[in-house]
Amino acid sequence: MTTVGLIGLGAMGSGMAGSLRRAGHSVQVFDVRREVAKAFAAEGGVAHDSLASLGAACDVLVSVVVNAAQTEAVLFGDGNTPGCAASMKPGSVFVMCSTVDPNWSVALEARLEAMGLRYVDAPISGGAAKAASGQMTMMTAAKPEAYALAEPFLNAMAAKVYKLGDSAGAGSKVKIINQLLAGVHIAAAAEAMALGLREGVDPAALYEVITHSAGNSWMFENRMAHVLAADYTPLSAVDIFVKDLGLVLDMARASKFPLPLSSTAHQMFMQASTAGFAKEDDSAVIKIFPGIELPKAPG
Repeated sequence: MTTVGLIGLGAMGSGMAGSLRRAGHSVQVFDVRREVAKAFAAEGGVAHDSLASLGAACDVLVSVVVNAAQTEAVLFGDGNTPGCAASMKPGSVFVMCSTVDPNWSVALEARLEAMGLRYVDAPISGGAAKAASGQMTMMTAAKPEAYALAEPFLNAMAAKVYKLGDSAGAGSKVKIINQLLAGVHIAAAAEAMALGLREGVDPAALYEVITHSAGNSWMFENRMAHVLAADYTPLSAVDIFVKDLGLVLDMARASKFPLPLSSTAHQMFMQASTAGFAKEDDSAVIKIFPGIELPKAPG
């Protein structure tokens, strides 16, 4: 029986692990917060105290961490704690779900193959709610033998598993383009709501009209609801888009491709981050606009 493990029980990872468990899999997990891993395992599954232990126990290992640096640490250790790669069985599969530089993902596939391991480039999208319900999207690229082992678990975690290539890189490129649109749409939504506030338009009325008009976007509907509620709890933080739009611009810069809207949106998130809103919800980018009074929390 193929065994599955998951690293990183954050907003997305906890939902993905739950989806695997609902699908009938015995899920083995690791999180740097050991109490979180143990709490998950108490409802079914196995919590490991080390990445090396988890790697040795699983045929398919799903990594849901923030970025490439954390993925490197998960696989190869951080100088203090060993990673999982050295203990993984030959032929087992590492599924990488972070948003990363596509060239880094290509290089990682080669590095793991040299160790006798298989790799799936598998960035994710959809947010914590869709991760928890198994309805998120995965943008994947992998060799057929990696898919053969990993596919049942991918299908358990996502409603849409797109196969975009037979080697790493294509999944990460498509995710980068998705993040271009997501970041630009959030920045545009914030700009529109800020203008409405500046002009004295009732923000709730503006939200109602826009969400039933041609100017609506999923990001306007979702993120401006956070602004109306004055709830900047970080489901996706400002600094996520500092990172992701930076990756967008890096990818385009390598081929000398102009991205004027992405560049502007990136500067807006950078401004919000340096103004002290780095860890707030990404809708807090609206706070960079001067001369407006933002909605206050009800009560």
